[in-house]
Amino acid sequence: MSRTGTTSDRLTCAPSRAARELGLKRGDFDLAVNLGLIRAMPDEGGGGLRVALAELDRLRSGEGFPDALRGRVATVGTTAGAELMDVTPTRFTSLARYGLLIPVKFYLNRYRTVVWLYLAEELRQFAAEGSHARLLTARRTPMEIREGMKAGTDRRPRNWRGRHVGFLTRQAGDDPWARAAAVACLLDPADVADVVRDPRERTRLARCQPWLPAQGTPGSPTSELAETLMTASEPDEVAWFRADLAHTMETARRHHPVAAPAPAAPPSPCTSV
Repeated sequence: MSRTGTTSDRLTCAPSRAARELGLKRGDFDLAVNLGLIRAMPDEGGGGLRVALAELDRLRSGEGFPDALRGRVATVGTTAGAELMDVTPTRFTSLARYGLLIPVKFYLNRYRTVVWLYLAEELRQFAAEGSHARLLTARRTPMEIREGMKAGTDRRPRNWRGRHVGFLTRQAGDDPWARAAAVACLLDPADVADVVRDPRERTRLARCQPWLPAQGTPGSPTSELAETLMTASEPDEVAWFRADLAHTMETARRHHPVAAPAPAAPPSPCTSV
């Protein structure tokens, strides 16, 4: 455990220990939390998350543990995903770029190429759906997808952002400021400043900012590319995030307004010499 001494500490553990107890790699544990498969709670003493020992017991007693849990968080890239769906990698990429397959994670390899990862379970479900047979087995990719590829359509970054904001707001729970920060962290700072004019409120949002996947050394080309991928960019997407931020900010202000600054003390009267 990361801290000792309180009842909460004795009944909970840090994510690193929880991952070991559940036989998961840390990245798979984090994904399981994002997906709502593992219930975690904010660590009020030092930030981050903690997991109740009772939650570990619940998961360990589940049918098929640990393989069933590992299977639900298993991810695959393009090549393995194409094999799983019995399509060519080119067909798989077209379906993903068009927005029909939604990535759950990404990373940048040493060549700064974006590698998108998908839930294996979701790909199996997609392939098993009868209405998708034409997309998978037609001799040629459907016309609308081919036209989208010619136009340079790539909805993978946007779909990842849409999915990730759902993860972040779930983790924020009922905390209105944390929910607002979950939306704000995927917007350009200029958009946040335009929606949230009060610098004191922006400071509070910054304190509540959730964790985002780290990619590379801060300020490096890799980090800048990752930041671009994690920032809403398409006009209608930006408009949606801005509207959502404005709405969540109204709730945050209503329930926990930022304290007004103390009035300045009146100037001391001048003394004649």
